[in-house]
Amino acid sequence: MIAVVFFAAGTAAAQLREIYTIREIEVEESAGSVIQAQQQAFASARIKGAYRLFERLTLPEDRSGRLGSGSVSAALADRLAAAVDVEKEERGGGRYVGELAVVYNPSMVRDFLNERNIPYTDQTAPKSVVFPVQSGGDAYAWNEAWPDASRGRLAPFETARGNTATVSSGWETLSGDVLAADARRAIKAELLGGEGSYRVRVVSVTAAGETDLGTTNSAATLEDAADLAATLMEEAWKRSAIIRSSERTPVETTILFTSLPEWNSLRAALARSPLVFDFEIAGLSRQGAVVKFAYAGDRQRLVSSLRERGVEVETDDMGWVMTSAITRTPS
Repeated sequence: MIAVVFFAAGTAAAQLREIYTIREIEVEESAGSVIQAQQQAFASARIKGAYRLFERLTLPEDRSGRLGSGSVSAALADRLAAAVDVEKEERGGGRYVGELAVVYNPSMVRDFLNERNIPYTDQTAPKSVVFPVQSGGDAYAWNEAWPDASRGRLAPFETARGNTATVSSGWETLSGDVLAADARRAIKAELLGGEGSYRVRVVSVTAAGETDLGTTNSAATLEDAADLAATLMEEAWKRSAIIRSSERTPVETTILFTSLPEWNSLRAALARSPLVFDFEIAGLSRQGAVVKFAYAGDRQRLVSSLRERGVEVETDDMGWVMTSAITRTPS
């Protein structure tokens, strides 16, 4: 049990570090010496990376008027950054060219955003498995345009390879790959349009049903289309997870389950929701539990958020009742 706890803690720490790491920052600086050029490049990377990190954690409307092009000075970027790693570099003759990765300090970044009242989230969405699909065409090239897995995204995913999924595939068809990847949902990324003007319709699929997350703008290449789709997944997650109010609604609910793994899954889904606070177990039996917590936002927002995590919420004489959508899915 102790080993499992330490493993989970280590995984969470690694995931947080990845969220606060910005990679492939291109730099090119010249100075009186290579050392000076490198120092200027590192300073430039810290500033560029900070803006990219803010874009990752926040929404455009929340940055507007609060975070402009001159908001991050070299001194501030230096305080926010924890480390700079070299990915590629060329140096010589007082010139430094490279690609750098900057790791930022979560506490310092959170303080910066909180001081400016900029809403944000650094919690990740439930892991997804992406199924690139296409109507009336060979989806092989579209599948190959996706990376095997995301890196540093708030909406993490793996890509299904060699799957026979189609635009009309439902949870019954997709769930095998999702569960094998220890994910919580499937994402159908439907390619629309044609060469030079690709768009992607993104649909989230769980045992509880389908949710249309939206359609991307057009992209010139398949790789760019995949990147836009992954970004749309992040934007949808941020809109559901970012909290703008300090109000909390207390609630007591019954959770019904059929096994210990199912209970652990339901408990984790609740405890990890960014909308849930002060989660505690008030009672526990072999087939059910009574839990208390407070939630931010309205009830429907919480229900939709939990639905994405495979949790069904209903109301009966006992009040709120939560069950696993996966268990309830007909075989």
